[in-house]
Formats: sequence, structure tokens, C-alpha cells
Amino acid sequence: QVQLVETKGGLVQPGGSLTLTCKVSGTGLRAYRMAWYRQIPGRQRDLVAEINNDLSANYADSVKGRATITRDNPTNTIYLEVVNLKPEDTAVYYCYAEVPDERWGPGIDHWGRGTQVTGSS
Repeated sequence: QVQLVETKGGLVQPGGSLTLTCKVSGTGLRAYRMAWYRQIPGRQRDLVAEINNDLSANYADSVKGRATITRDNPTNTIYLEVVNLKPEDTAVYYCYAEVPDERWGPGIDHWGRGTQVTGSS
């Protein structure tokens, strides 16, 4: 059974930095697209950053220049570093992975449980 295991976020002072990790377990196949989303209560879940298995990446305008998403393909792990954290970065962050259930098969959406990140002093 495929699972996405996220590290805990936590409380970070404005101007500080944060690194989140997400690892796909339960499969020996390489995930396709992986990403981090975030959600504020009452709002839709928004993309923060995404990375493909060719390591090409895209970022939301709100974090561009402050966030870096990286990926280790052999372990199906992604990392999100955010520097110069702002109070508006406060949200629940969710890991996403598109994982095939057979080699070269279509990807299936999987989500982590989410981890709270709070930018506050």
C-alpha cells in the first residue's frame, strides 16, 4: 500500500527557514510528479512547488525565490526548503505523489496527511 510520510512542520519565526521531507513508501516504482501543496482553513488547497522525475520544477509565485524543491529519485523522496518565512506561509502543508501501480502505467494520486507550519514569533 502506497503511503506518503511527511516530516513535521512546526513553529518558525518570521524570517526563519524550514525544510519539509516527504517519502513515498509501499512501492518499488518511481513516482512521476511529486509536489507540496498547502491549505488554509476555509480555502482551497494550493500548489506550492512541484517536481517531475526529470527534476524539472515549478513554484507558486508566492514562494518563488524563497522555496527550493529537490528530489531523490532512488528513494522517492522530496524536500521543500523555504527561507525568509512569512506569516502568510502559515498553513497545513500536504505532500502529493503521482505513483504508477505497474511499470510505465498511469499514475495514481496519493496524498500525505499534512503537517502544520506556522510562521509566527
